[in-house]
Amino acid sequence: MNAESQYSHETVLLHESVAALSVGNGVYVDGTYGRGGHSRLILEQLGPEGQLVVIDKDPQAIADARALAEQDPRVVVCHASFADMKAELSRLGLLGKVDGILLDLGVSSPQLDDAQRGFSFRQEGPLDMRMNPEQGLSAAEWLSKVDEKTLADVLYRYGDERYSRRIARAIVKARAEHPLSNTVQLAEIIAKAHPAWERSKHPATRSFQAIRIHINAELSDLEGVLADSLEILVSGGRLAIITFHSLEDRLVKHFMREQEQGPELPPGLPIQDVDIPKPMRRLGKAIKPSKAEVSVNIRSRSATLRVVQKV
Repeated sequence: MNAESQYSHETVLLHESVAALSVGNGVYVDGTYGRGGHSRLILEQLGPEGQLVVIDKDPQAIADARALAEQDPRVVVCHASFADMKAELSRLGLLGKVDGILLDLGVSSPQLDDAQRGFSFRQEGPLDMRMNPEQGLSAAEWLSKVDEKTLADVLYRYGDERYSRRIARAIVKARAEHPLSNTVQLAEIIAKAHPAWERSKHPATRSFQAIRIHINAELSDLEGVLADSLEILVSGGRLAIITFHSLEDRLVKHFMREQEQGPELPPGLPIQDVDIPKPMRRLGKAIKPSKAEVSVNIRSRSATLRVVQKV
């Protein structure tokens, strides 16, 4: 058994999200391939003339995707961030021709469970946290240079960490004494600095989330693909997004609401509501995992699926 095969991944909201795409004989994009759970179900429903474009930052995910593409000629693989989706589809001649986009945000189980990736504070590993270890600064490199105020701002903004300034101060003090090199070391620094541990939650949870989001530019990538989705989708095309924390869910919810309501116009303009352009409409309410799914996969408990259709 190779090192990669020991890390399994339970695909969250699998059937609900693929059903939301209403897969037919068109072009679909899995913008967060992971280990291909969603993609494989899409392929089961995809027509013989259909096409599935899969995108992921992670080299290990891309290796899995390329193995799938060797088995199925309908699969096209792009090693990129979903923020580059518009450029990748333009290169493929598919811009404006996509019938469905699926995004399953956050970190995957193989990334989280592999200590060598540096995402988890529960296992000792190098302080990396990059979804693509071949690009950008690792968490260790960033933490060795960032000033205290910027670090505190990141912890507060992306982790909603009440004690961000106190934790940032402790990290800066610790790095002056010893280089920050592994996950357990950082988690212990945060735990000692944190004055109010939450029940059933490790005190480093919020800080690790914040650092990971910043290192991988997760929110700016999300903002980019949301804005581009209007050009990517064909009329009637659908965008289905699974979020895992309030920051990304808020971005998705606000985007979908704004597209459904149309642009905000100055009061008094002689324009009726029916004449206001409304590029998208929401399909149904937000979907949460069932109790049965959460009982099997506890990591799914915070997931939310939202779906919108281009008008």
